[in-house]
Amino acid sequence: SDLPSVVATLRAPLPAHAAASPGGVRLGRRLSHAVVRTLRVLPTDSRCLMRSLVLTALLAERGVSGSVVVSVTPGAEFSAHAWVEHLGVELLPALGGQERRLLKL
Repeated sequence: SDLPSVVATLRAPLPAHAAASPGGVRLGRRLSHAVVRTLRVLPTDSRCLMRSLVLTALLAERGVSGSVVVSVTPGAEFSAHAWVEHLGVELLPALGGQERRLLKL
């Protein structure tokens, strides 16, 4: 499957009328810490894209929307990164401003 389809599937529990709320930022930050801690010790892929997809699914189950952002860092060494935002607030950290956004789902 392609990434937009995967994200749409993960958001399936999200009610169509779900609204963005400041409480979603607090919840998202708490969940993001739990996702990072949990995936770090499991024998699975714990990189940024997997963390972002897991967090998106957890937020949707709680009625909170989240946007998955994918970016690249220009320069001699290519690198890519993904994170989740709610109300424009990063719930999983971005790289620090050097990245260029490619996609926001």
